[in-house]
Amino acid sequence: MPRTFCFLLLPGFSMMGLMSAIEPLRVANRFRGELYRWRLLSQDGNAVQASNGMSLNVDDSLELPADSQALFVVAGFEPLAHYDHHLAHWLQRREPELAILGGIDTGSFVLAEAGLFQHQRLTLHWEAIDAFRERYPTLLVTQELFEIDGRRITSAGGTSSLDLMLGLIGQEHGEPLAVQISEQFVVSRIRTRLDHQRMQVASRYDLHNKKLVRVVGEMERQCEQPLSSEALAELVSITVRQLERLFRHHLATTPSAFYLDLRLDKARQLLRQSDLSVLEVSLACGFDSASYFSRSYRKRFAASPSQDRHERPA
Repeated sequence: MPRTFCFLLLPGFSMMGLMSAIEPLRVANRFRGELYRWRLLSQDGNAVQASNGMSLNVDDSLELPADSQALFVVAGFEPLAHYDHHLAHWLQRREPELAILGGIDTGSFVLAEAGLFQHQRLTLHWEAIDAFRERYPTLLVTQELFEIDGRRITSAGGTSSLDLMLGLIGQEHGEPLAVQISEQFVVSRIRTRLDHQRMQVASRYDLHNKKLVRVVGEMERQCEQPLSSEALAELVSITVRQLERLFRHHLATTPSAFYLDLRLDKARQLLRQSDLSVLEVSLACGFDSASYFSRSYRKRFAASPSQDRHERPA
């Protein structure tokens, strides 16, 4: 029997995340007959507009075909903007019937809000991870491309949905079929879940100095309680002056300025991806003074924190 995948589209959903999930199923059918079916759902049965402005017609409202084995919630920016008790109740009632209940891009927010994660690993788009951790501190969120933990399957969206589906197809119908499908998309290799969503520090900043790579990595991890330049220098067994020279030579800035920009970037993500107050965001990013946070934020982004939170990310 063909396996039926349902995709619940929420307004503002990621078109790339959805298509990267469906296209491998289509190509699998091309090579092996009808292995998979898929249906698109919305909360009201009407077309849904994606984050890119395009609208997709759906097959049904909140109704699962009798042969449904999997349901993925597909979201994008502001994943909880259309969440309500009716949707939560529907997901909770459907959960026991499904072999797979998962999320694509920021769909994990909706499942978490409905109480459908306990101890399972989950992932979502890296830009929303900080906001997710602030809202659901007890849940185990990773930065992997996708996670398969029992009946919970999540992907970070974008092209990671392609890797997820290729992995599932390979498990069910053999690795040769997954490779054959990947070649149709001109993909040179199938990434595993352990591949990182983002480039590693060295690649992202084009750094080759191991001490500097380690310091920048530690800065990214320690935004809520920033480390002093002395502590960072001690971490890699150099002096503060040597650390400053490394930053000037490789990044054309100072350690403190670089660290401040990292924390402000995280603050912007939290403002746009969560409902935390400006004060809560400032504390989560290591700012003890709200006025200093606002001044620094305005200087970097030419807008106050309260103004910027209403802007949708590009």
